[in-house]
Amino acid sequence: MSVNTEKKSAVLKERRTFDVGSWLIPFVAVLVAMFIAAVLMYLQGASPLTAYTSLLKSAFGSAPGIGKTLGKATPLVLSGLAVTIGLRAGLFNIGAQGQLISGALASAWAGYAIHGLPMAIHLPLALLIGAFFGSLTGLIAGALKAYRGIHEVISTIMLNSIVISLVDYLASGPFKEHGQPLTRTAPVLKSALVPKFFGLPLGFFIALALSYAVWWVFRRTTSGFRLETVGRNKNAAWYAGINVKRSILIAMAVGGAVAGLGGAVETLGITGRFEPAFNAGLGFDGITIALLGRANPLGIIPGAILIGGMRAGAASMQFDAGVAPEIVDLLMALILFFVSAPLLTRWLRRGKGAASSVTGGWGS
Repeated sequence: MSVNTEKKSAVLKERRTFDVGSWLIPFVAVLVAMFIAAVLMYLQGASPLTAYTSLLKSAFGSAPGIGKTLGKATPLVLSGLAVTIGLRAGLFNIGAQGQLISGALASAWAGYAIHGLPMAIHLPLALLIGAFFGSLTGLIAGALKAYRGIHEVISTIMLNSIVISLVDYLASGPFKEHGQPLTRTAPVLKSALVPKFFGLPLGFFIALALSYAVWWVFRRTTSGFRLETVGRNKNAAWYAGINVKRSILIAMAVGGAVAGLGGAVETLGITGRFEPAFNAGLGFDGITIALLGRANPLGIIPGAILIGGMRAGAASMQFDAGVAPEIVDLLMALILFFVSAPLLTRWLRRGKGAASSVTGGWGS
């Protein structure tokens, strides 16, 4: 066996090793966050046990509740997957929000403006249009990173602001529903609506399939291996003959397409039209999901279901236990803090050297 073959086998073996310590971090983060939230509920005069029981029953205790939870989780899986793709390539894509809402508006336009097509054509077309515009938004940030050296965190933050302002203008102007005082588009035609099967949203199964496909690409293909090599060490990747600039463009474009698809599924499967308020924060939640899943395309699924369940059961928890409506946002903020806090990471992985990281270096 040649030296190169031995090195490649060692790297592949390292990639496939299940790191118990790494997966313990998000589990402990959730428990600690829930404990702190419980203390705050108690100080507020509410019963934490009643609140969490109501949350579980509302989100997972019935078929309609599970359907609602999976519906809430669908765009979270896709936005988390968009961030994960960037992380695996060494890029911190925090522009999933702009990519998601650009895809949401584009798919809404395709859903109500294109007439006379059967569902078998109209629905995939609307989804592809949403993914395309999300990809275009991500590609801009990727090009700025690859050819001008502009850090993706800066460019994606700026693009988020630009896209949000542009989308608000379009939804309140050229794309606004006629005779409607609210900022929203016309309803999507039935031929472009994402259907449900046995009360479960089809979009969730699309998200599952896409997560598995991305996992397979990173684990089984040379293209995924190249992206991860760029994420671990760009200089070594360049020395090995990998086109680093092209890899950056691919990672940002594919991540943007996935986020745009998440916005499209939300529009075509949940809201039935584009309304800015319904998409607020979904892309930013993807950062929490990606970190909670340790940048694993399959690991983000339970994290998205957890956050989706919190979103789905928030109203019931507020009504039954009398807790503040912001408690779910607080829970998510605490989870994000603890899952990424270096101090907690060092404590969980003491004896193994420095704190663990999701990738070899974000945007380095």
